[in-house]
Amino acid sequence: MCMLEVVDLKKDYGTEPNITQALNGLSFKVAKGEFVGIMGASGSGKTTLLNCISTIDTPTGGQIYLDGSDPFQIKDRDLARFRRENLGFIFQDFNLLDTLTIQENIALALVINKENPARIDRKVQEIASKLGIQDVLGKFPHQVSGGQRQRCACARAIVNGPRLVLADEPTGALDSASSRVLMETMQEMNASLQATILMVTHDPFSASYASRILVLKDGTIYGELERGTQTRTQFFGQILATLEDLGGFSRCTPASV
Repeated sequence: MCMLEVVDLKKDYGTEPNITQALNGLSFKVAKGEFVGIMGASGSGKTTLLNCISTIDTPTGGQIYLDGSDPFQIKDRDLARFRRENLGFIFQDFNLLDTLTIQENIALALVINKENPARIDRKVQEIASKLGIQDVLGKFPHQVSGGQRQRCACARAIVNGPRLVLADEPTGALDSASSRVLMETMQEMNASLQATILMVTHDPFSASYASRILVLKDGTIYGELERGTQTRTQFFGQILATLEDLGGFSRCTPASV
């Protein structure tokens, strides 16, 4: 089943004669339950693509379908609700609210959607148990470990059962140990909770956790990598080789795998 379909997507910035073409007729599909990584050098269109899919930015041309629906046909006043109900977000700095407990951070989107309090509590308890943070729900973000904050951010992203989880450079500000914890959590979300994930990353280590990689260049798809039956370490090597062909560089080395 196709969860996300991007068709001939274009995005231009500026005005004539100084137009920058960030996306140039980009097309791909993401199946339900798939974990797809988006890679490419700076300026390749990664962030612009994510912004268009999340409806933060409006494409110049082409279509985006989320579970068969075109979000750009939704009225502006309804877009915020559309995002809350259909999209989950994992940010580079996690964006947890320090004045809320871990439980309250996870439940925030459900509270905004005015779900039944008993149902909210049940959903939070279930997702916290699956991600191993049920023992810290009453604590505040500064009182728990970095790994537990990471899992809280993941729980918040999927507690309302979004159709699609969008992750923007989720390991960009993390050390190698924290990066591994986060990526293992996301892989677990994908495998055991069937979360559909689209992740933008510059890091081949993070990308090696995905099942498929789309490599962007100049606003279009330069190549596509399938993990298939490869181990993650083997897939990591394939990603590195592709980036070398592309002229890409990374802070990650094979020794960190």
